[in-house]
Amino acid sequence: MVKISLKVETYSGYKADERPVSFTLVNRRFQVREIVDQWYGVDHTYYKLIADDSNLYIIRHDREMDEWEMVMMEAAPEKVGL
Repeated sequence: MVKISLKVETYSGYKADERPVSFTLVNRRFQVREIVDQWYGVDHTYYKLIADDSNLYIIRHDREMDEWEMVMMEAAPEKVGL
């Protein structure tokens, strides 16, 4: 599995790094339009989100190392002709 590191800007409210609000991938900045789901693993927090390019992403935050990476990207249906 290839790890793709991200620079993520987060909203910090009640706790630090509460949720991502934008991320930079290959020198392009994406705004988070909607967080579809969030779940916790043993040492990661996962976010399933839709960015301003209408694509679906799953990103995860390694809480111990304080590192972000992209797990999955799926093109929006209108972009793949469905």
